[in-house]
Amino acid sequence: MNPRRRAAVLGAPIAHSLSPVLHRAAYAGLGLTDWSYDRFEVDEAGLLGFLDGLRADPSWAGLSLTMPLKRAVIPLLDEITDTAASVEAVNTVLLGEDGRRTGDNTDIPGMIAALHERGVRTAGSAAILGAGATASSAVAALSRICTGPITAYVRGEARAAEMRGWGERLGAEVRTAAWADAAEAFEAPLVIATTPAGTTDALARSVPDRPGTLFDVLYEPWPTGLAAAWSRRGGPVVSGLDLLVHQAVLQVERMTGRSPAPLAPMRKAGERALGDRAQA
Repeated sequence: MNPRRRAAVLGAPIAHSLSPVLHRAAYAGLGLTDWSYDRFEVDEAGLLGFLDGLRADPSWAGLSLTMPLKRAVIPLLDEITDTAASVEAVNTVLLGEDGRRTGDNTDIPGMIAALHERGVRTAGSAAILGAGATASSAVAALSRICTGPITAYVRGEARAAEMRGWGERLGAEVRTAAWADAAEAFEAPLVIATTPAGTTDALARSVPDRPGTLFDVLYEPWPTGLAAAWSRRGGPVVSGLDLLVHQAVLQVERMTGRSPAPLAPMRKAGERALGDRAQA
């Protein structure tokens, strides 16, 4: 009999997380009947205690992290990958049998994989709506596929300076513009919306007749007003669920050592869970 293996997602709040649905679907598809995946409400103050409590249990293989833990965890780790270090954000912790903690970031390669799946492998220029942790991951992803300038539409000079700083750090040409001019973003062949729910609703009326590709990182509620307007105009849309599934695929592969993780069943499980929530 194989020894039991455990993984979980941590964050606060955490009840909304789809990670258990996706990871459990992956385990079922891979035949990993000895693996379990849970969720735990953990904030920044409780993170160290939680991590230290795992050292005595060798069954733990890894953790997924959501807000507000992606940066708070870094000082508590033994090492982080170059990808995680590039944006100072960890969404995956691999737990070694020797107790060693390694931080990684699957959001960035997950974003690239989601774009690739929809046929976007390169872009001459791009636009980002918003700033913050997800926007910095977007800059990191675009630095690998965008051959021209990236324009970030933000509120306030502090956010603008932060985004330009990420560009300098990641080797990308990042320009900034005021949020009041955000509709101009739609002139770019690739637009990544990283803002909270409802923020871009007013922009839906400004979608052009022939839009490029929209990557809206939200997945609930879906579609967003912007994504719906984009689709009506015939533009390709990459959803937040696409991102969530692709980054989870990478987490499963890193934690279990099994590859490839079953993308299609994971996406189907996520879609079913979101559908159930919408009807509840």
